[in-house]
Amino acid sequence: MKDMDAEGYTTEDGRKIGGVLMEMRNITLRFGGVVAIEDISFDIREGEIRAIIGPNGAGKSSMLNVISGFYNPQEGEVWYKGAKRPQMKPYQVAQQGIARTFQNIALFEGMSVLDNVMTGRIRQMSAGLFAQALWKGRAEAEETANRAVVEKVIDFLEIQHIRKTPVGRLPYGLKKRVELARALAAEPSILLLDEPMAGMNVEEKEDMSRFILDVNDEFGTTIALIEHDMGVVMDLSDRVVVMDYGKKIGDGSPDEVRKNQAVIDAYLGVAHD
Repeated sequence: MKDMDAEGYTTEDGRKIGGVLMEMRNITLRFGGVVAIEDISFDIREGEIRAIIGPNGAGKSSMLNVISGFYNPQEGEVWYKGAKRPQMKPYQVAQQGIARTFQNIALFEGMSVLDNVMTGRIRQMSAGLFAQALWKGRAEAEETANRAVVEKVIDFLEIQHIRKTPVGRLPYGLKKRVELARALAAEPSILLLDEPMAGMNVEEKEDMSRFILDVNDEFGTTIALIEHDMGVVMDLSDRVVVMDYGKKIGDGSPDEVRKNQAVIDAYLGVAHD
């Protein structure tokens, strides 16, 4: 990785990463007397894959919940696209172009894959209930346009063969892919992935890794992810921020983080030297 400046940086493989898209400034989050996040600052740059790692209980999911609006920190500021973000509810954050997947799959089990992915287009749907019931005029045009986006995502993630299958009948790995499809259907500026490889076998991890790279490359989507598989993190990420007991103990390229003694002691261990 070359030196960063206000305009961005160039990766070792020649990819151009843009300027700061989101910045977390001195974030502190408490639950009663428990400090989940303590005075953490880092940024996410346009077009990069940014990993957040650390041992269990480090505060990673709490940080993702701050980014997505599920939690509002007691101290610190979230800046997005150059402006300070006020306290927001999750749906308002989604309207700004931030989509996410969840550590525990959150899909509608009785609905088909197609209908689940269509729910990712909710913020692009403005026709009223009456117009949708009649399915005329704007409502018809709106659904046709949204379905075209959804079909493109389904093709991209290679799940055409299960598009009409109820999600509840799918194996775990495909459910994770459907959840990714739903998030992508929202056409986000930032895609948040909470442990996208959790519970997957080697083949499923390879497929998901390929899709994450393709999403970043072909759609230009900025990605922030939490992941425990260090092989995946080091292969996919442009930069890595490391948390431990709610504090930041490392931040940099995968190589820099791998050599950081504080990170080795707290999380990676000697096997990853």
